[in-house]
Amino acid sequence: MSGVLYGIGVGPGDPELMTLKAVRKIRECSVIAVPGRQPEDSTAFQIAVKICPEIREKELAGIHMPMTRDETKLRESHETGASVLREYLLKGEDVAFLTLGDPTVYSTYLYLHRMLRKQGFTAKIINGIPSFCAAAARMDTGLAEKNQPLHIIPAAYEVENSLKLSGTKVFMKAGKNLSKLKEKLVQRNLSGKMVENCGMTDEKLYGCTDEIPLEAGYYSLIIVKEQEETK
Repeated sequence: MSGVLYGIGVGPGDPELMTLKAVRKIRECSVIAVPGRQPEDSTAFQIAVKICPEIREKELAGIHMPMTRDETKLRESHETGASVLREYLLKGEDVAFLTLGDPTVYSTYLYLHRMLRKQGFTAKIINGIPSFCAAAARMDTGLAEKNQPLHIIPAAYEVENSLKLSGTKVFMKAGKNLSKLKEKLVQRNLSGKMVENCGMTDEKLYGCTDEIPLEAGYYSLIIVKEQEETK
C-alpha cells in the first residue's frame, strides 16, 4: 500500500502557533519534506524543529522550488519534486511536506499535491495559521468587520488596481516591491501597517505608511484598511 502525502502548514513563524494536528502528524510521518535543497536550512523546518526536535532523526527530503516566473522551469521543478516524493510514497512511507503559513495560500506545495493526486496517490492538507491573520494580531488590528471585503494580494504583481478595491487589502511577500508599493500608498493617501518576518526572532513592526522602509525582507506583509484612509 502506498504512503500518504500530507501538506502541513506550520504557521507564519512562531512555533507555538503550530496546530496540535500539525504536530501530531509531523511526529507520525516517517519522512519530512521541505522546500529547498538543504532541508535543515528551510524556514519551515526551523519552525517545526523547535516543537518537534525528533524530526532531525527522520528521513529528510529537500524539494528544490526555484523563485522564478519561468513556466518551463517551474514545471520541471514540480515534476522533479513530485518524482522525489513518489519514491517515498511507493515504498509505503507517509510524508509530511512542511510549508510556511497555510498550504492553501500561495503555497508551492499545491502543485505537488495536485500532480500526485492525479497520479493516484493520496494527498491531504493540514491547514495552518496564515501569515495575514498572525500579522493582524501582532498589529492589534482587525481584518474584516461587518460587510467589509478582505482581499489577499501577491505584492509581486500589479498592485495599482488592487489599491482601488474596497475593504481591507493584504499585500503578501512585499519585500522586493516595497518601495513601489509604499510610493503608491503615499500617492493615494492610504495608511498601511507592515509586519516583517512575523513571529520570527527578527520580527519588525511598522505602524503606519511613513514608518515602512524602502527595503525589507521577503516575508514582509502590508495591511491597508479602507477606514484608515486619510481624507
